[in-house]
Parts: sequence; structure tokens; C-alpha cells
Amino acid sequence: MSFKYTPNTLKKLEGLYDEARYIIRYEKGNFNSGYCILEERRVVVINKFFSVEGRINALLEILPTIKIKEEELSGEMLRWYKQLVSEPTADTDPTIQTQMDI
Repeated sequence: MSFKYTPNTLKKLEGLYDEARYIIRYEKGNFNSGYCILEERRVVVINKFFSVEGRINALLEILPTIKIKEEELSGEMLRWYKQLVSEPTADTDPTIQTQMDI
């Protein structure tokens, strides 16, 4: 994905999870992947020692695996969510770059 790994991008991603009624917690733990998802409670726990880039990457990695009700998202967040989940994965073709609105 071609966007900047800034605190502003992290806040926007956290806002997306908030609108989807997921709670993000940054805690220490021995997570194999750096994060843990408690689906029944709608809680995402991310290693608190991750940098901003690591936190963004973890949230992006989690996004396609959780169930988000699109009707709960505002117009702007819904558009951004669809951009995020429709992005091609790194496995398909790493030479393709896309631009995202942030």
C-alpha cells in the first residue's frame, strides 16, 4: 500500500475500528504475530512495543479477518474501508502500486 505511516494514519485506522465497535488495546504480551483478537468481545490487543508502522501494519493485517458491518460505518470510513480491503495483497504482484486517499 502506498500511504504514509504516520500517527495521523494510525488515528484514522483506530477511528475505523471504533466505528465498527471494536476496542483496540495496546498491551504487552507474548503474541506470536504481535497481536491477538478476541472476536466475541470485539477486542483487538496489539503489542504495545510496536512502533507506529508496526501498529498500522498489525491493524491492516487484522482488518480482512474480522467481521465489520458496513452499515455501521460513516460514508468516509466506509469508502476508506472498501479501499483497504480491496487492495491487492503482496502475494499477487509486488510491482503494482496504488494510491489511497488518507
